[in-house]
Amino acid sequence: QVQLVESGGGLVRAGGSVRLSCVASNNIFSISVMAWYRQAPGKHRELVASITRGGITNEADSVKGRFTISRDDAKNTVYLQMNTLKPEDTAVYYCNAWDGTTSWGQGTQVTVSS
Repeated sequence: QVQLVESGGGLVRAGGSVRLSCVASNNIFSISVMAWYRQAPGKHRELVASITRGGITNEADSVKGRFTISRDDAKNTVYLQMNTLKPEDTAVYYCNAWDGTTSWGQGTQVTVSS
């Protein structure tokens, strides 16, 4: 398994932007899929965005056009650029790696105030 460490969360006003980073302990070039999930209080964890080894991205309908996932293999880092944030984006955001087995980071809190 790969160790994942997220950073970049915090408190932001509605309409603002935040960029999350996820640094992996291993070379992510060989990892099939990297993704960001989020979990709001009282809700299930949900997929926010994913990116394949080949660079194909997918975003949840709720964030499409506002959030962008990207990866920098040289830095073993995956990013989530979040723009035009809404209060309903408030959640703990988790980095995920899948390559036959699943690895999770510890999560980073993003709070969007209205």
